[in-house]
Amino acid sequence: GTTITISSNHWVMAWAGLEINTLAILPMISKSHHPRAIEAATKYFLTQATASALVLFSSMTNAWHTGQWDITQLTHPTSCLILTSAIAMKLGLVPFHFWFPEVLQGSPLTTGLLLSTMMKFPPMTLLFMTSPSLNSTLLVYMALLSAALGGWMGLNQTQIRKILAFSSISHLGWMAIIITYNPKLTLLNFYLYALMTTAVFLTLNSIKASKLSTLMTAWTKTPSLNAMLLLTLLSLAGLPPLTGFLPKWLIIQELTKQDMATAAIAISLLSLLSLFFYLRLAYCATITL
Repeated sequence: GTTITISSNHWVMAWAGLEINTLAILPMISKSHHPRAIEAATKYFLTQATASALVLFSSMTNAWHTGQWDITQLTHPTSCLILTSAIAMKLGLVPFHFWFPEVLQGSPLTTGLLLSTMMKFPPMTLLFMTSPSLNSTLLVYMALLSAALGGWMGLNQTQIRKILAFSSISHLGWMAIIITYNPKLTLLNFYLYALMTTAVFLTLNSIKASKLSTLMTAWTKTPSLNAMLLLTLLSLAGLPPLTGFLPKWLIIQELTKQDMATAAIAISLLSLLSLFFYLRLAYCATITL
């Protein structure tokens, strides 16, 4: 499904790839037959089906007005608006973010990893391909709201999967703010985010930690792994000497070049909110090292 979407030029092929992706991940979410897992799968299915329908609707509206089914030829303003909403829903950008923490909480850690990285790649590719014609003001507002809510709502969480879900939402804010100005930076940010999140999820999976309380006692079993987890979490937070700071630095630089210093300052300050819960996670991981 991912390969079909990222290699297609025609909207219907891209839509078909997105649908295959959704159907493939559903059994993985509901594998445990726990009521919460079934609820997560249902929420995920309904959200993704709605978003896919909107993708198809926006492409049909564009084809109706321009006679073009090519993904890069999305020029009609209404179609652009509907597509932005559809992809925001698929990714979990604010204000369509409500499903994501719930679905991640109801899924196993390995499925959560797929939902946070692999499943976001096809919608990101569609954003990348349509970026020249998207409404930049709308995306900037969505990005700032994502960074704010992702940081703010993650503050009082004790479930690690929910914290990682809100972290994903705030990272998506950084990706969305720059997509219309420099799409390659968005891809760089996404790749690095996927790499660091994979490291965090796999570490948590190997030490079987899903709550902060279990993370606190995990250091006795694997002290070196927990030390690496500390560094990965700080990198995900975007602290200067670590890898995660690179895309943020480049994005701030690009926004300043585009005369958007206010937006750059706003998103930098809002990311301090998420820094707090990353530090708390890192502290729990290495509490007595």
